[in-house]
Amino acid sequence: MPPTSGPNGPLPLFPPGFLWGAAASAFQTEGAADTDGKGPSGWDAFAAQGRIKDGADPGRATGFHERYRDDVALLAGLGADAFRFSVSWPRVVPGGGGPVNAAGLDFYDRLVDELCARGIAPAPTLYHWDTPLALEETGGWLDRDTAARFADYASAVAGRLGDRVPMWITVNEPAEVTLLGYALGEHAPGRRLLFGALPAAHHQLLAHGLGVQALRAAGARNIGLALSHSPVWTAGGSEADRTAAELYDTLTNWLFADPVLTGGYPDENLAALMPGPVAEDLAVISAPLDWYGVNYYHPMLVGAPTAAEPGGFAGVGLPEGLPFGLREIDSAERTDFGWPVVPDGLREMLLRLKDRFVDRLPPLHITENGCSYGGLDDQRRIAYLDSHLRALHRAVEEGVDVRGYFTWSLTDNIEWAEGAAQRFGLVHIDFETLERTPKASYTWYRETIAAQRARGSANG
Repeated sequence: MPPTSGPNGPLPLFPPGFLWGAAASAFQTEGAADTDGKGPSGWDAFAAQGRIKDGADPGRATGFHERYRDDVALLAGLGADAFRFSVSWPRVVPGGGGPVNAAGLDFYDRLVDELCARGIAPAPTLYHWDTPLALEETGGWLDRDTAARFADYASAVAGRLGDRVPMWITVNEPAEVTLLGYALGEHAPGRRLLFGALPAAHHQLLAHGLGVQALRAAGARNIGLALSHSPVWTAGGSEADRTAAELYDTLTNWLFADPVLTGGYPDENLAALMPGPVAEDLAVISAPLDWYGVNYYHPMLVGAPTAAEPGGFAGVGLPEGLPFGLREIDSAERTDFGWPVVPDGLREMLLRLKDRFVDRLPPLHITENGCSYGGLDDQRRIAYLDSHLRALHRAVEEGVDVRGYFTWSLTDNIEWAEGAAQRFGLVHIDFETLERTPKASYTWYRETIAAQRARGSANG
């Protein structure tokens, strides 16, 4: 496929040393579900219940476990500075706690060596939703002990890989695990606890804090986490609409960011619902970070629930009785997932973080940003990435300290409960043959990275 240029010419130049990367996760790509002693995850059990819509097989996924060298070669072809991947907890500690599976760690040893040999910085995420099934069956993130077991696992991974890993992510998107997995039941483990899911939020945050301790004790450096952030816009002008939007904003943005960055929950009523010695836990959760990761896809439009608009988003039907409802954003462009394309929402969210946390906000990385579009000549993905990077650059010009950008994702993958139909990759996966074919967006991203480096060198 011939090179393709963006719709608006060259991007403005990002700051010196800006990190360009791509991302993936273990459950969505690795496959090899029964290889070398890997244990089952809660997501494996969820898939076995037929909960993946198109019947896609995560036990095979994209075959990354066997084909990782091919994908690292694709990263090298991009000129990527870094690769954000996740370590599968049940591959390393099959029972969640207890003995470490050396063969599981060996795989990540090989992957890290391959990345380093290609000059690509490994950036592992320790928890990207694949809770070991043994822990899920004893309560999962509702159980405080899961956080302690996570710290043990983090220590084992850092002990093996820490000498070559320059950047660590503890947990990914605890808001989605809490909301979709424990409150609404649309993701593993499929619980529908509504506000009874809040302990899962607290224990994931505690796992992050204990994980930071374990990583630092093992000599790891440059530690952060990846939280999802979306601007919340109010639908309607009533007081009920404003109250609903504020609550949703608190639950999805600040319930996780505030404990990490300020050492306190954003609402005393929510804090009162958290389990355990909350004050002591918050001291652990708020250990200083080296950087902070933002996953951004689009804003949310929220108002008071109504019978006419029962709320729903991305296949998630909100149960009756919740004090908010989700609305459709008026957008000229939508992804194949139905998500509105709102590039300036990224800039808006970054400025909100800067204004809310001021000097408590560490340097930022965009740890996920991408879109689902089909086809090899994916000009709409190019337009999406181009527009979001321009919005990101405007935020940098307005004083937000952003150090890097990881697009989601390197290859098409198993998009959780949606299966293989939603294609987020720069590289097309034929799920029958597992053949990899770079898309037009791959070429565009490669040329963008090269142009940024060339202009940076010329200005340096």
